[in-house]
Amino acid sequence: MLVAGGQAALINEPFNRSHPTGIMCAPVRSVYTYVCEENEAQYLAPMRDTLAYRYHYWAQLTSHPAKDLPRAARDAITFLRGRLGRRRPLLKDPFALFSVPWFSERLHCDVVVVVRHPLAFASSLKRLDWGFEFGDLLAQPLLMNRLLSSFRDEIERMHRQPGDMISQASLLWRIIYGTVARYRETQPRLTVVRHEDLSLHPVQGFQELYAALGLTFSTRAERAVVRSSRENNPSELAARDPHAVRLNSRANLQNWKHRLSGEEIDRVLEGTRDIASLFYETSEPDSIGDMPRQTGQPKVQVTA
Repeated sequence: MLVAGGQAALINEPFNRSHPTGIMCAPVRSVYTYVCEENEAQYLAPMRDTLAYRYHYWAQLTSHPAKDLPRAARDAITFLRGRLGRRRPLLKDPFALFSVPWFSERLHCDVVVVVRHPLAFASSLKRLDWGFEFGDLLAQPLLMNRLLSSFRDEIERMHRQPGDMISQASLLWRIIYGTVARYRETQPRLTVVRHEDLSLHPVQGFQELYAALGLTFSTRAERAVVRSSRENNPSELAARDPHAVRLNSRANLQNWKHRLSGEEIDRVLEGTRDIASLFYETSEPDSIGDMPRQTGQPKVQVTA
């Protein structure tokens, strides 16, 4: 939605372990890789190339199978259009979450973090059967010491004895958004928005977000937001295509109700209450989808 106005170009998940080498010529070995000045050597130059739309054609051709050619061509065209059109690069990448300070302070990026309610988060992971390997966090000493030391005991227990999907989702949510809560106090270039606010008030929410990022919320952008959120869109995406963007955004807020059992709902609410209270006035399930909208400056994808 942030590229819909034509002033930015989308670069998708360079910190994904299976990212195309063409968009960033550096290996990513861990989920949620943490980058800071102490370990930036292998990432700084490649990420500057990415932000400057320098596509690595030879690296892409020699390191990826032929079946990836259509995606590579699409990415190369995006880079070319972004560079020629002088568009702002927008990195959509949840796996860059722990590297937000590096992006902001070292690469001078504006950062947007979207908060999603823990019940919706857990229900999505359960539906898609997306478990999480907590060993990827423990294998990063800088990350554990700098950002996640308060979660170390819980992470180690989960790594030794992996719980079910609900336990994993609850801990991962607390880790992610506990870190975001800290960022709100330390990162001046950070904007945090709630997924629920954007879902209930998409046009107003994105209009404010465009303004916060210095983008023009044009008629073209507004049409894209409306098309992607209107009531005649599907209320739920197919599991085989979880990244599609056209959805009945208001109806989607209720999907957790048929995905989670009553016992699972109670476990998620109890397991995330300490962090959830920092973003939601109430975490009671009946309030989701009908919660009061946050007002004032939006509190954010990573843009440069």
